[in-house]
Amino acid sequence: MVLSNNRQLNVGVVGGGSWGTALAHLAAMNNHRVDLWVYEPEVKEQISTTRFNQIFLPGIKLPDNLSATNDLSRAVHNKDLVLVVVPSHVMREVTIGMDAALGTETVVISASKGIENVTHRTMTGIMSETLPSISPNQIGVLSGPSFANEVARKIPTAITVASKSESVAVFVQQALATPYFRIYTNDDVVGVELGGAVKNVIAIAAGALDGLKMGLNTRAALITRGQTEIRRLGLKMGAHPRTFTGLAGIGDLILTCTGATSRNHRVGKRIGQGEKLEMILSEMKMVAEGVKTARSVYNLSRKRGVEMPICHAIYRVLYEDLNPREGLFALMTRDLKVELDEI
Repeated sequence: MVLSNNRQLNVGVVGGGSWGTALAHLAAMNNHRVDLWVYEPEVKEQISTTRFNQIFLPGIKLPDNLSATNDLSRAVHNKDLVLVVVPSHVMREVTIGMDAALGTETVVISASKGIENVTHRTMTGIMSETLPSISPNQIGVLSGPSFANEVARKIPTAITVASKSESVAVFVQQALATPYFRIYTNDDVVGVELGGAVKNVIAIAAGALDGLKMGLNTRAALITRGQTEIRRLGLKMGAHPRTFTGLAGIGDLILTCTGATSRNHRVGKRIGQGEKLEMILSEMKMVAEGVKTARSVYNLSRKRGVEMPICHAIYRVLYEDLNPREGLFALMTRDLKVELDEI
């Protein structure tokens, strides 16, 4: 599956939040015909009448070859490529609703980051169950260090697309790459997904440290040891260790733990400052995926027997009302260990 030069594709983007709108904008700027499914009628109306999504991606004018719709079937029908960019907790429901409208040759790529709470499935794991009309080899994941607003403003960005099928990964690479949006291919789907999901939990921890007014030493230690935890879980689930040194691993982790516009970091910072999770979430229009993923990672790591003390501490902060300062003290006073794992 190779994309010929200047071929115009029919692209569906499912999810009109900041990242979904940015990807729809990117595809449209690449001269593809784009249908963007948005949940909110007011967002659809605003895009259709003003060419802006001021709620989720303010200040970015959307091209005329991008159409917004509240009709999910229309958004995915007769498409060459569908990008699914919805919160992880609605991935199953939304993709079930997509299946009947998909063409048998459609490539479906997850650009969502999370792990399902009950099943502990990754997003492509969910899609392999909910999209029986297409081959599992037509499914993949797009992930890496990429704030939506920067991509929409054409700030140079590099990310990864992973699929079991090399031709599918290359197809997506060729369809979406631009001089400011560089895409690498990978065949480690589970590693790319775990890197993108678990880093959000570590980012909440990084925000909490900032809320506690800790220093750069503390943040550097957190990022490094957080990466170790992500790698441990990934290896247990069959991922390639080198994935976690790449864009979807350490690259995305650094961005989310240090970027002031990271939703997960902002949640953590407010918790570190003493605010309660319920109040923080009630004031947010967009989803901080790390909050739900923290529960998934806690239960999955215990089931798999993987040591993830930072993630477990964040779970207790979020769901058991552990004081962040006490959680940090507990982490720093654990039994002293050798730094490097055996594998």
